[in-house]
Amino acid sequence: MPKADRSLAARLRLARARGVSLTVRILAVNVIALVLLAGSVFYLDSYRKQLLAERFKLARAEAEIAADALEGADAVRRRELLARIGTEQALRLTYYDARGRLLDDSFRLAPPSFAFVDPAREPWYQTAARGLDRGVDFIVGAPRIERYREPPQPGAGNWPEIALARRAQATEVYLRYAPDRTPVITAATPVGERGDMLLSMRNAIDITQAVRDARQTLVIIIGLALLASIQLSLFLARTIVQPLRQLVRAAVRVRLGREREVVVPRLPERGDEIGLLARAISDMTNALRQKIDAVESFAADVAHELKNPLASLSSAIESMGKVEDAALRRQLLGIAGHDVQRIDRLITEIADASRIDAELSRATFVELDLADLAAQVVAARGARPDQRGDCPIRFRSAGAPAWVRGDALRLERVLDNLLDNAVSFSPPGAAVEVAVEVRGEGEGGGEGERVRLTVSDHGPGVPVTERDKVFERFHSVRPADEAFGGHSGLGLAIARAIAEAHDGTLGIADRADGARGACLVLELPAAGEEEA
Repeated sequence: MPKADRSLAARLRLARARGVSLTVRILAVNVIALVLLAGSVFYLDSYRKQLLAERFKLARAEAEIAADALEGADAVRRRELLARIGTEQALRLTYYDARGRLLDDSFRLAPPSFAFVDPAREPWYQTAARGLDRGVDFIVGAPRIERYREPPQPGAGNWPEIALARRAQATEVYLRYAPDRTPVITAATPVGERGDMLLSMRNAIDITQAVRDARQTLVIIIGLALLASIQLSLFLARTIVQPLRQLVRAAVRVRLGREREVVVPRLPERGDEIGLLARAISDMTNALRQKIDAVESFAADVAHELKNPLASLSSAIESMGKVEDAALRRQLLGIAGHDVQRIDRLITEIADASRIDAELSRATFVELDLADLAAQVVAARGARPDQRGDCPIRFRSAGAPAWVRGDALRLERVLDNLLDNAVSFSPPGAAVEVAVEVRGEGEGGGEGERVRLTVSDHGPGVPVTERDKVFERFHSVRPADEAFGGHSGLGLAIARAIAEAHDGTLGIADRADGARGACLVLELPAAGEEEA
């Protein structure tokens, strides 16, 4: 693995270590609800308690009915009733006299109606079910239940419920667990007035089976739902996390700058928010690369443009110390002064070009009349002492206001730059024409009203193949009779940047009258159209 990829992988692992992965969060959100549902398994204990309560009532009723039937019966009749009731009702009935002696046992009078299950002979899943029962009892805090053990010696003293029933002269119900943890429900009740006692016993296997069946069904449902939820969560995580990780890797590589041609995936097949994010990041990356390329190119151009005047200035200064002729020294001094002016002009233009975007992003646009602004700029230029007197500037407009939204100082800079360019290329005595008009909706193929400002000269014009290049930074086509260094090559580039920041355009066209020369065209949206 290349070193850059290893570094990227290490960064991604570190980022995941600092926080919880999105995959884990998706799983947690989807699984928590099922875990809460799984908690309902423990509430089956209340279902078991309800079943036991109903059986307690049944055991009480059965014991009391059997006692009423046995009251007054002789020994033969009593044994007959005990055997029949025990067999028909799946009970074990034991009968004790007033001194606690066992007189009769239905299991001895007839074949036993039930038998306790030996856990050692049951399959493994029954052992697991008993383990689950114990776990649920522990979690819900169920009271400890006494284990059923067959008394070694017969007698009423083995059954505390008989003593309680004798003292209270009422039926007492008791619960124990058989060896296989199934309920053993006993009910002791007095028989007649002689002090005899009847004890009924039932092994309620069906209660345990009903609870286990309900719990098993619920566990299967929850397990299947949990499995489906995990699979769907992982699928959802893959559809979200994997493209995000692709974007992260590409973004990190772009930020590190180690892979210049890194392609940020646009995910065209994704029509959701992740697809929108991918395309937005891709567009942002391309825009940043263009900015970086522009900055790098601008820096290289600045270095190249400054190198020429600096070399000339250095040569003039070095030669000045070797020249004794006063006239030649004055000539070298003039060259040095001219180079300093060139450097100063370059630095000023470069500073303006570098901060133009930042300043315009913070500027507050207001409504202004472009025709009035152009008239003021033309009038001010005529009063400047450095203005060429042999190149008059003529202004015309329709007389109606031409409202636009913008920054007055920046738009004035555009007009100055356009006029500087036109004047520098115009021959002596040739006028520069400035015109402002409002073009209606649909004119020129545009949409909505546009305000057009044109600056026309009578110079050599600009070939069609060069019309886009003249707006590039440091690209300058100098007039033949102009001294080298009179143009920095940034004026039109700055003017176009300001125009585009105002949602406008700046280009070059042929003169409308067909005469020789160039026509610089500035178009801005009318103020009313922009607000609409």
